[in-house]
Amino acid sequence: MAALSNERIVYHNGRYVPESQALVPFRDRSFTYGDGCFDMTRSFAHRIFRLEEHLDRFARSLRYLGLDAGMSMAEMAAVSEEVFERNRHLLGPDDDYWIGQRVTRGVRRVPGDNWEQTGPTVIVECMPLPLAERAACYRDGIRVILPSIRRTPPDALSPRAKTHNYLNLVMADQEAHAQDPGAWPVLLDADGNLTEGLGSNIFIVRDGGLLTPRERMVLPGISRLTVIELAEAAGIACREADLDPFDAYTADEIFLTSTSLCICPVVSVNGRSIGGGKVFGPVTRKLTDAYIRIVDCDFVTQYLKCLA
Repeated sequence: MAALSNERIVYHNGRYVPESQALVPFRDRSFTYGDGCFDMTRSFAHRIFRLEEHLDRFARSLRYLGLDAGMSMAEMAAVSEEVFERNRHLLGPDDDYWIGQRVTRGVRRVPGDNWEQTGPTVIVECMPLPLAERAACYRDGIRVILPSIRRTPPDALSPRAKTHNYLNLVMADQEAHAQDPGAWPVLLDADGNLTEGLGSNIFIVRDGGLLTPRERMVLPGISRLTVIELAEAAGIACREADLDPFDAYTADEIFLTSTSLCICPVVSVNGRSIGGGKVFGPVTRKLTDAYIRIVDCDFVTQYLKCLA
């Protein structure tokens, strides 16, 4: 390994280079069309979590888009581990990374071009988790907005593929932030049912059990899967269902799951208080504690430390 640097290292088309040298041509189809896909896991106490499951999902996204990464998922895992190790020394004792894999269809060639790059663009990166930025989510709970922008229907583009084209979710995020800069959006589908947010899945607690939108309508998050497994182990009923705003407004508890936050409580939906405004309801607390045990890292405290 080369001498340690204070600049993060990224894998870019077969080479490990400083981030500032990982240059993508402006005619890359991901830049011009959003023609690519990615996945993202995180570390806990400097250990990567469920990399295999994330890469299994990544492989499905690649197949759906007809993209070839030019390497197996076993090779992608090895590269991901190597990128993490090359950047580990930049982490503070209480910090962790997102670890991401990206593949695009590469350069769209036009007459007269002389690009050296051919084939897909492949990038594996590390990025610090936004611990300080999101710390208040655990102290105060998340405020959810249901924006007017509807989720792209699966018969147009499946949400189960994690593509680079996030404009539908970004526009919904902007609308929610225009109403409340600290809010998180959860989009409805064309029939008025809850789907997902920008990088998050939603769970409703009713009568001690869990309800979550059907997988066909959402990106099935690995954190979502982890919570479903934890609920089963704890004897908490969990099922997929069509859920509309009525179900959200009348929920006993609501929480979001995401790679960075894992599981985080919701205190309001469109300004309506959930669970009396209490941040952690009993079911959310039980599942959060179970999540902390399996990752062997108190991620709630990890975030809250940033508020001190």
